[in-house]
Amino acid sequence: MKIAITDYSFPDLTIEDAIISGSGHQLTAWKDKKPPAELCSLVADADAVITQFASVSADVIRAMRQAKVIVRYGIGVDNVDLAVARECGIPVCNVPDYCIDEVADQTLAFILATTRQVVSNSDFVKAGRWGLATPLNQMRTLKDLSVGLVGFGRIGREVVSRLRFFKCRILVHDPLAAASDIIAAGATPTSLEDVLTQSDVISLHCPSTSETRGLLNSETLAQTRPGVIIINVARGDLVDPAALTSALTSGHVAAAALDVFSPEPIPVDHPILKMSNVIVASHIASVSVPAVRKLRETVANIAVMALKGQTLPNVVNGVR
Repeated sequence: MKIAITDYSFPDLTIEDAIISGSGHQLTAWKDKKPPAELCSLVADADAVITQFASVSADVIRAMRQAKVIVRYGIGVDNVDLAVARECGIPVCNVPDYCIDEVADQTLAFILATTRQVVSNSDFVKAGRWGLATPLNQMRTLKDLSVGLVGFGRIGREVVSRLRFFKCRILVHDPLAAASDIIAAGATPTSLEDVLTQSDVISLHCPSTSETRGLLNSETLAQTRPGVIIINVARGDLVDPAALTSALTSGHVAAAALDVFSPEPIPVDHPILKMSNVIVASHIASVSVPAVRKLRETVANIAVMALKGQTLPNVVNGVR
């Protein structure tokens, strides 16, 4: 049977091929992300489809004549039309326990880098200068701050567990999480409004859905404290880039650290790239050697399981 990979960012597919070919199946893959119109020909006769960043739209899914599963490299599945896949009877699977510690670590790195002005002061010294690179009031201590998290899933919980050691006040908004669980973790459950109005640092850890896209926009950013710091390691479209750019320019948002952006890759002429108070990364918070190997092995094994007719783990669209 044929397993098709729509796109991938790895140097090669030796890990996947060992599992797929070793099970007697054929692997067909395109490395670069293609538009939906081109993907239809790749997936039409595929028995399983694996995707990373390509848009698996309604048209792409309806072109699948015999697919038994769509598997996403990662946790988020916002690039797959889940409703249409459900209509077509195709289960969609993710890897929910992938990169939890990596993204939590990246979040802490971003929070510390922005509160302690790590990059600005490093650049200052490298430029042949000495002393503080920024005004004194931009050098902050976490113990004195309130950190607000939006999302209390696996990653949000790990961020809370790390933040506790820095003795800051931790606010958490997640309408799907039990308040008792948030309290037990050492944080305070609260509303989104309170996270916006009471946090010195806001960090996003929620999925991209119709309810969360554009969560931080002109209106919500205006509700935040002057000098707030924005951290986004979740999904780029949670933040309106024009609104964030404007808030950074005015100084209402003091700094931002972004591993994701909308669109990706960030346009090379985007004004955010010229801002000294912004740290950017290229969607790499999830990366470590063990995490990437686990991700690739899990995705390939799920695809093979589907071809064997086995019960699938991590189905996110309710198709069994």
